[in-house]
Amino acid sequence: MADTKTTDAFVVFDRVQKSYDGETLVVKDLNLSMPKGEFLTMLGPSGSGKTTCLMMLAGFETATHGEILLDGRPINNIPPHKRGIGMVFQNYALFPHMSVAENLSFPLEVRGMDKTVREAKITRALDMVQMGQFANRRPAQLSGGQQQRIALARALVFEPELVLMDEPLGALDKQLREHMQFEITRLAHDLGITVVYVTHDQTEALTMSDRVAVFNDGRIQQLAPPASLYEAPQNSFVAQFIGENNTMEGIVTEISGDKCVVKLDDGELIDAKPVNVSKVGERTRVSIRPERVEMNKSRLQPGAHTLKATVREFIYMGDIFRTRLSVAGNDNFIIKTRNAPDAVRLEPGAEIEIGWLPQDCRALDA
Repeated sequence: MADTKTTDAFVVFDRVQKSYDGETLVVKDLNLSMPKGEFLTMLGPSGSGKTTCLMMLAGFETATHGEILLDGRPINNIPPHKRGIGMVFQNYALFPHMSVAENLSFPLEVRGMDKTVREAKITRALDMVQMGQFANRRPAQLSGGQQQRIALARALVFEPELVLMDEPLGALDKQLREHMQFEITRLAHDLGITVVYVTHDQTEALTMSDRVAVFNDGRIQQLAPPASLYEAPQNSFVAQFIGENNTMEGIVTEISGDKCVVKLDDGELIDAKPVNVSKVGERTRVSIRPERVEMNKSRLQPGAHTLKATVREFIYMGDIFRTRLSVAGNDNFIIKTRNAPDAVRLEPGAEIEIGWLPQDCRALDA
């Protein structure tokens, strides 16, 4: 799926393709436009083309076909150091023989700024990432999280309008990573910079981005705000890749408007929303999120669809319960329920009835 070009676009990929061997395309006909100030994440599994797109934008890779524009001007033939783009990598890429201040001074010296201006900008950038007191340290004297803050400060020090980040938090532990996610998002919005962020971590993409481009096999599968991606996936790949998801296979037996009937492979008939199916007789994979399924009968809403289920496993996870069931031939059907006073706790082997609203069940490509 493509994103149309807009006149106020700041970054534009126009029919961009990339091949390393002249035969296999790692990026296939990419059309994407971003307004100024947007935080866009390119999300996808390894080999999906997301990092190649970032490297073409940075200038470290050349597009085989198509054009990349920055603020209205083509940049295909402009070398990386003249694009005025800030970069943050997973491995920090700090100069080990230089102090923190010298690391930050480097991009300013390259741009010919005098000492007074450089010092003011370095102080400001270090204060932004709360690292003001570390100016004279060497990278080796800093923790991983501190080094990542310095790498971020160095990308921001010359006040670029565009910053590219390639898996910048991949090497950090969970707690620090979550803290840095909020820090980076806050800084980006406070400074009004445009960010292109590459990750394979779905949670990171959902919590940080204005929009997410989900990549697979060199193409954008869906480009949308995080809530739309999660609540309204357009195909099976996106539904499976973003968050947890229950699926059941079957054949479409009826379609009318925004409702269809699917005959599951075990013979059960269910109602669903036809998202990526167009005709009767078509095979489909229906998708429903674990938190949209109800197993407390008193809470079922009018019009809910019900199915019989057998409990296989009940897991206590603190704030939620995770129940694994056998439903319509799927032995890994998951339900997530909040740990509330009226929550149902079930023993393995229990036979129950579960239910959901038809609009929460999406008929996607098989």
